[in-house]
Amino acid sequence: MQLTHYNSKFTPHTFPITLVCENVTNAANIGSLFRTADAFGIEKLIFCGTPIPFGRKMGQTSRATEKYVNFAWDENPEEVLKNFKTLGYQIIALEITDSSTPLITMDLNTQQPIILLIGDENFGISEELLELSNHTVHIDMFGQNSSMNVVQATNIALYEITKQLREK
Repeated sequence: MQLTHYNSKFTPHTFPITLVCENVTNAANIGSLFRTADAFGIEKLIFCGTPIPFGRKMGQTSRATEKYVNFAWDENPEEVLKNFKTLGYQIIALEITDSSTPLITMDLNTQQPIILLIGDENFGISEELLELSNHTVHIDMFGQNSSMNVVQATNIALYEITKQLREK
């Protein structure tokens, strides 16, 4: 029998992960990020820069998870990251750069809380925020395209991060 969210037996768990989103603006992506945050049991979801476009489209894709996922909005992503750094968080930027390493080879420090930093749908993470990051990782791609949707990439990264945290 196929299980639903009413009869599945997943054990609720919260991981020491905060997802920081720099200028993610698409309402459907934002709604999906709420669902992703809920599905992976992250501590907090922080949107930075552009205000959150609450509305019908965001609500449809979030499936009401914005009502119980711990989230915030802050205008200044640089200050957000600096504050988390002083609290001992490791900042992992999900971005393809000339010095990024494949996500699959990342050896996560499971003793420190984590910031997973994602960026703008079209322009990625700003240089200023990349410089504040402890690690920059990318997802290996094998087709003609050199990028994927920000939510798809976030799902893959959170799967790998939570997998490593569960193995500790």
